[in-house]
Amino acid sequence: MVRRMPLSHKRQHDRGQQATAFTLVELVLVMAVLAVVLALAVPVLSRFFQGRKVEEEALRFLALTHYAQSRAVHEGVPMLLWIDTEAGRYGLEAEWSYAGTDPRAVGYEVDPSIRIEVESAAVSRTASEEAAVAWAELFRGMEGLTRPGRYTIRFTPDGSPGPLSPERIRFIQETESTETVAVLKRARHRRGFEWERYEVPRSPR
Repeated sequence: MVRRMPLSHKRQHDRGQQATAFTLVELVLVMAVLAVVLALAVPVLSRFFQGRKVEEEALRFLALTHYAQSRAVHEGVPMLLWIDTEAGRYGLEAEWSYAGTDPRAVGYEVDPSIRIEVESAAVSRTASEEAAVAWAELFRGMEGLTRPGRYTIRFTPDGSPGPLSPERIRFIQETESTETVAVLKRARHRRGFEWERYEVPRSPR
């Protein structure tokens, strides 16, 4: 025996189906709104991910300076943190005069869209640094600008970077309309490196 649905219930059922259905016009409007939202969000997300890439590279380099200090202190061996601005690479190894081949040496390549700049401007030095400069000159080939496009930070066994080491390291990523910069500098106490600034463009230049 077939049971028939009461007329009132059938009308309510039909209205429920109509309420949950979308018309073609409504779908087109939803797609248009999504297109507008994506058009506004893509440039913002692009700048965000661009900035994250530079930030991560600078943080990795900063972590490497801490690792170099730790190794220099614990092993009692000077560590050389080298930077090749032309090749877009940097790394860490024990000073060759103390160790032949460093099995714990590491090297990194930066993203092709990022370039590294190193600043070795003369700055006022403390009395202890001035006294160390004469000795550091003996290591001119191991500290500071060692050859065109290659710089070296020499961490002594007490964990301090030498007086000829670079003052600032900049990680820069440029596009056709924006530039993102992360800068690391020698700390005020002169015994390491620290974060100086981080600039992400808010709008195209």
